[in-house]
Amino acid sequence: MRTRFLIFLLCVVFPFAAVPAAAKQEQSKAAIITCTGLIDDGLFSSIKRRTNTALEYGANYIILEIETYGGLVKSADDISKYLILDLSQKAKTVAYINTEAISAGAMISVSCRDIIMRKNTTIGDCAPITMGEKLEDVEREKVESFIRATFQRAAQANNYPDALLEAMVSRHKKVWRVKNIKTDSYEFCEDGKLPTDIKLYDLKNKELIDNENEILTLTAAKAKEYGIAREVVNDVNEAIAFLAQRDNVTFSPKLLRLEPNWSEQLVRMLNHPTVSGILFMIAMLGVYIELKAPGVALPGLVAVVCFAIIFGSRFLTGMATWWEIAVFAAGVILLTLEIFVIPGFGIAGVLGILFILLSIFAILVPNRPDELPWPQYDFDNVQWQLLSNGAWAFSLGFGGFIILAYILAKFLPKTGPLTGLVLAPADKGPVMEIDLTAPLEKAGKLKTGTTGTAITKLRPAGQGRFGQAVVDVVAEGDFIEKNKKIKIIQIEGNRVVVRQIND
Repeated sequence: MRTRFLIFLLCVVFPFAAVPAAAKQEQSKAAIITCTGLIDDGLFSSIKRRTNTALEYGANYIILEIETYGGLVKSADDISKYLILDLSQKAKTVAYINTEAISAGAMISVSCRDIIMRKNTTIGDCAPITMGEKLEDVEREKVESFIRATFQRAAQANNYPDALLEAMVSRHKKVWRVKNIKTDSYEFCEDGKLPTDIKLYDLKNKELIDNENEILTLTAAKAKEYGIAREVVNDVNEAIAFLAQRDNVTFSPKLLRLEPNWSEQLVRMLNHPTVSGILFMIAMLGVYIELKAPGVALPGLVAVVCFAIIFGSRFLTGMATWWEIAVFAAGVILLTLEIFVIPGFGIAGVLGILFILLSIFAILVPNRPDELPWPQYDFDNVQWQLLSNGAWAFSLGFGGFIILAYILAKFLPKTGPLTGLVLAPADKGPVMEIDLTAPLEKAGKLKTGTTGTAITKLRPAGQGRFGQAVVDVVAEGDFIEKNKKIKIIQIEGNRVVVRQIND
């Protein structure tokens, strides 16, 4: 009886004991993070922010949806190191190639643990390019060695054929596919590193995959055949179904999709050459109007905001560094001192203009603080394209400023609804009168033609006394010494223009 009772307990208790264990099995969570457009520091920061959000959500599969023709080497390498050294310790990384993963996009893709490609997509072509010079063998090897090492790191971390990944970078690589008879699997070897054991390898039927005159680019079908892509699917849902079947997991039906937020998209939009050119044009117009009618303040504020947007947006995406912003600020200070404080136009003014031009040129090239602002080797000539597009944008913006400034100076003060943008000069005689804004003595009225005395040096700005009132004035033409006779020749808002007269 005792034996039968124990058997009964084993049959009844253990099946029910197994139910809670199965019930405790948690569903896996997947998060999709889009990776589109130019690869730069802005995208790197966005990917880090969104992956942290996904990890907080509980995602243990991070799927990067790749749609890019490439970008900056530095940014792609930063993303690659982040995926391999940091994110891979917290979640399984998957690159889902939705359209293409070219150049820097391929570097990011192979840095993920798995690559799943949509049908009829491509991956590869990661060779660096330099502008305007032909690289010899030694120079090319020096340029390519860093990028090739990045692909080797990814191949070792994620079990991809390293010979194929290197062939995506270096054109001189010649890669063969050889079958291992013992394991019944294929191996990829560079020319000169082919195995010699004919008993272990089928050397007679070796297949040339990439010759020395091509940079390897693979379609989805070939990438799967060669072991780079784990699977080829029709859409992202099939990709998730493949992962679930392969890893024997169940995914939560709620799929988290993380796009760049509005601020990240806004910053990248502000860096577009067209937007930058328009901001530069508006900033120059603000400076011109402020100098034309000092004291209005609003045009000057608009100019400051526009320049802050130009430099700030590039600083956030790695296009501008701290020293470039400092050089621009120093140029503005020197130019201001030259205009309003130092007589004549000398070293300070020239240096101010040079500093401003240097800083604007420097922000057109992405570089680290310790690097010269000049394009280095890069995927697909991206740095040269950024420099060229930016230079054209700022040149067109300056041309637009010249045209609009001419219109403001010649036409708007006289006709049209926008006459308030630039104040028209007063006619000679008592037609236009203004109240003094800061008299030292009893306030009075001024008009063109009123004479007085310069009580300070006018270089060109200073103060003049007209009867019992003292006002801020600006000299026309040459500077005027103290105690010289002056006459008001023009009044524009709070700006009083004077000219020296003989006794």
